[in-house]
Amino acid sequence: MSAVPTKGHPSSIRGFLQMWTHRDPARRIYILGVGNLGILLATSIASLPDAPPITLVFHRKELLRSWSRKPGIEISRGGIVQRQAGFDVELWSEELPPSGEQREIAGGRSIRNLIVTTKASQALPEVDRVRRYLDGSSTIAFVQNGMCKMWPPHGDMYVKSRYTHSQTSSHPNWLACVTTHGVTSTGRFKSTHASQADIKVGPVLSSTTAPNNASFLSEILTNVPHLNGAAVTRGELWVLQLEKLVVNSIINPLTAVLRCKNGDIFFKSTERMSQVIDMLLQEASRVLQALIQDASAESIIQSSAESEGLSKTIHLSRRALLDRFSQSSLRHMLYDVGYKVRDNTSSMLQDVQSGKQTEIDDFNGWLVDIAGYLGGELDVSTHEILIDLVKRGISLDMGSLGKHLCP
Repeated sequence: MSAVPTKGHPSSIRGFLQMWTHRDPARRIYILGVGNLGILLATSIASLPDAPPITLVFHRKELLRSWSRKPGIEISRGGIVQRQAGFDVELWSEELPPSGEQREIAGGRSIRNLIVTTKASQALPEVDRVRRYLDGSSTIAFVQNGMCKMWPPHGDMYVKSRYTHSQTSSHPNWLACVTTHGVTSTGRFKSTHASQADIKVGPVLSSTTAPNNASFLSEILTNVPHLNGAAVTRGELWVLQLEKLVVNSIINPLTAVLRCKNGDIFFKSTERMSQVIDMLLQEASRVLQALIQDASAESIIQSSAESEGLSKTIHLSRRALLDRFSQSSLRHMLYDVGYKVRDNTSSMLQDVQSGKQTEIDDFNGWLVDIAGYLGGELDVSTHEILIDLVKRGISLDMGSLGKHLCP
């Protein structure tokens, strides 16, 4: 099945039937984005003994054509290729479908479970396109690099602008995932699971009408093979996303400019490059420490203190978080991650090499934006210079990059 929004009217949807079954609509999982993370999740979920029905969602007509020629996705793990083809597919696009009978998205039903694996900048716009099929019984899980857009203060503003008091149903359950798996592309609908790690799943903002509905998707993500998943509290998830953002804001852009493997910036670097990393960490540390003390963080810290049923592994007092986000603590965390992913190619370097738009605005740009939101005299000039280098597609060696960032 494919669905095509009418231009200018995201709530007016038409589509065409290509492949679709009516099995267990409450268990059906839609996966929006069939890149590396989408392939990892789809193949893992499909490996369950009693796997729920899965619909892969494309947003470009050319992807649907490729699928029609050779249906299926592949993931390579430890030299063994796993190919699976038992998926339904839909096209959510303003493009007219290549063929087939037009039909509404999800057969006009409410979408109960949606996993979004697109780039962070595309995630909410894609969700907006199908908002009429989402309600308080729906659960949406964001799985991407960068911070989830639904965290305060922006998430509250989004919900108020999209889900008004006049609506009969509330907003969906919003989940987010933090994954440290290393996955690289080997072709269309083909990926290599380069390094197996883990995935953490937790709530960002719960529905006011059916908060327990989120447990189905959360349990799926934490129990499927190969993912090593675990459920975490809202506050823990927030902290883990912030820490991963720091990692991404350093490893991704530096390797993109240097055109090198992740480990090179740590273990083949010069003293000047070590200084660059320390400057980037210092700026990030000051932003995160200021964020912790901002009023927007109060609800997150408070909700974690009230959480029940999950073992808390992160102490979320402001004093503990100030120490956790100190430059020295972030440096230790960064180098630990850097060692684990030393042989991997960063997602940003993969984007640069394939001519795709990078996620620099969702990593370093997020830090710059939050520094502006917090006001004061937070210096993020090193991150701003690095953003400019990546956006201009500049390639430098370590010595030249060090002079740019640490004159």
